Amino acid sequence: MSAFYDRTAATALRLITQFGQSVTIRATTVGEYDPEAGSAPPDSTKEQTAQGVLLDFTGQEFQNNSLIKQGDKKLKIAAQGLEWVPDLLNKVIIQGRTWSIVPPLKEVNPAGTPILYELQVRS
Repeated sequence: MSAFYDRTAATALRLITQFGQSVTIRATTVGEYDPEAGSAPPDSTKEQTAQGVLLDFTGQEFQNNSLIKQGDKKLKIAAQGLEWVPDLLNKVIIQGRTWSIVPPLKEVNPAGTPILYELQVRS
């Protein structure tokens, strides 16, 4: 069964690459304060490029989910090829614009094989 989902993940990546766009996922780790030194090291940042499709929410989704604010977008990212899984503390850069990830963050993961991530993003 896993081979089927591996092919499904590859298909999702191929289609999102063809019809979507490159997005950058940025994770920032805040330097931990050292009381002996009296300071914290600088924050560290890592980035990965993903393939995604940025969509508007539908009117039905606005009615059913009070967490969606005007201007929020839905971002579907192909899971295959990602170095790490996006989380709520990450930022997403799409066409030079920075977006925050807000709950919920959904993972389509049948039989333990991640296919895609659906994120709600807000600028």
